[in-house]
Amino acid sequence: MIRGVHHIGVNCRDLDRMTRFYVEALGFEPVGEGFGWQDEAVMDLIVDVPGSAANGIMLRAGQCYLELFSYSAPPPSAAPPLRPNDRGYTHLCIDVTDIAADIVHLEACGMTFNDRSFVDMGHVKTLYGYDPEGNVIEVQQCAPDNGFTLEDLRAGAPRE
Repeated sequence: MIRGVHHIGVNCRDLDRMTRFYVEALGFEPVGEGFGWQDEAVMDLIVDVPGSAANGIMLRAGQCYLELFSYSAPPPSAAPPLRPNDRGYTHLCIDVTDIAADIVHLEACGMTFNDRSFVDMGHVKTLYGYDPEGNVIEVQQCAPDNGFTLEDLRAGAPRE
């Protein structure tokens, strides 16, 4: 069962600057210490970007998570700032209760996953796919008590 939107992913050039902006201007708070990867085949598989390397952080405010990324590889295909009619957000993430069954349902509705299956990272089962127009949607099933579940948002869980 699809439970709702979990987070919006935003790719940014300056992760520190963007983190400060979302914290100071909009009241988001960091969840944990952040994350990063380089030369990790499992991450390339999940995000469907060969040779990917990035740092990021999950932020929380009210009933919303925001995941900021800063990719160091591969280079972007467009350097100038994006306009409203260009793509800007990296992905929308939906939270599900049975990722294997829900992926089958989403495929039947027109989503594609490039012949890939979800990856179990321990704290989350996840995979990026594409809607019928190519927009990226992450499908995830959080492990209980992983620190950023929808229940944490609803309960107003203490922030780290």
